[in-house]
Amino acid sequence: MTLSLGLDTFGDVTLAEDGSLLPHDQVLRDLVDQGTLADSLGVDFLGVGEHHRDDFAVSAPEVVLAAIAARTSRIRLGSAVTVLSSDDPVRVFQRFSTLNAISCGRAEVILGRGSFTESFPLFGFHLTDYERLFEEKLDLLTRLVREPVVTWSGQTRAPLVNQRVFPRLAPGGLAVSIGVGGSPESVVRAVRHDLPMMLAIIGGDPRRFLPYVDLYQRAARQMERPVRPLGVHSPGHIAATDELAQDQLWPHYRKMHDRIGGERGWPPTTREAFRREVAQGSLYVGSPETVARKIAATVSALGLGRFDLKYSNGAMPQAQMMESIRLYGSRVIPMVHEILAAKAA
Repeated sequence: MTLSLGLDTFGDVTLAEDGSLLPHDQVLRDLVDQGTLADSLGVDFLGVGEHHRDDFAVSAPEVVLAAIAARTSRIRLGSAVTVLSSDDPVRVFQRFSTLNAISCGRAEVILGRGSFTESFPLFGFHLTDYERLFEEKLDLLTRLVREPVVTWSGQTRAPLVNQRVFPRLAPGGLAVSIGVGGSPESVVRAVRHDLPMMLAIIGGDPRRFLPYVDLYQRAARQMERPVRPLGVHSPGHIAATDELAQDQLWPHYRKMHDRIGGERGWPPTTREAFRREVAQGSLYVGSPETVARKIAATVSALGLGRFDLKYSNGAMPQAQMMESIRLYGSRVIPMVHEILAAKAA
């Protein structure tokens, strides 16, 4: 199995050189430059998240990804994630089938229920329907991807009868996977729909997710489904040295953690907790050598076919993110492959 090593971003609003926050339009143009650089360095995948709040600039990932597709030639392009519960599956299919055509088959949609819920009231949905919305819409979208003519009915949107939806996919189809934050039900759902699973591991020892890997494999055997490659999404930052990487990340990590944590009832973080997470948890922060060793260890421990590093971290300036991308593509990716090849020999 070939290991895919990619990058993810939520399009966080970043700092200008004078310390002010950049406007959303500049953040979006900078993101296109980030994707172009990643492609030139041989990074396998770029995922762009969907949010509907002022600290993230991306509400329409497919549009940004189409702009990146026009300036790149090889990198796969996808969402991280598409909040399917508050979207329409037909429109999601149409947008990603269009992106797939523009990019010559490089598009991918990663579907999620959404850890942020701003999109629900924005588009007129109720959180009381959280589970039903995702389950029904996932069922419809997978049918649209797999079947040229669809008949479907449910409680969350109008039925379809012998419906064709355009543009049609090329023979290679569209890559679809499910983002899972740690719910056993989500793991089983991925197997039931025969979709790969992307685990969002944003804190703690990644090995604590081994039970979810085991559950996916057991459910696949019981449902007689193939075991699809498992992926992980985790945050990190790369610089020339471990100390520099931590010093660059810490102020942005703290502000982002405490801002979101304040909304969710988390206590404020500390520099000591940050260092523990870097040393033992799921923050991939340091020099290229340090980050490569940590990624390789996680890949080996969980049996991964894919690892995506979330390189955007709060208001971190563009220059630091671009350097992190450069080091990831030019040094971390080759080292991870070398470490794993040596282990397998």
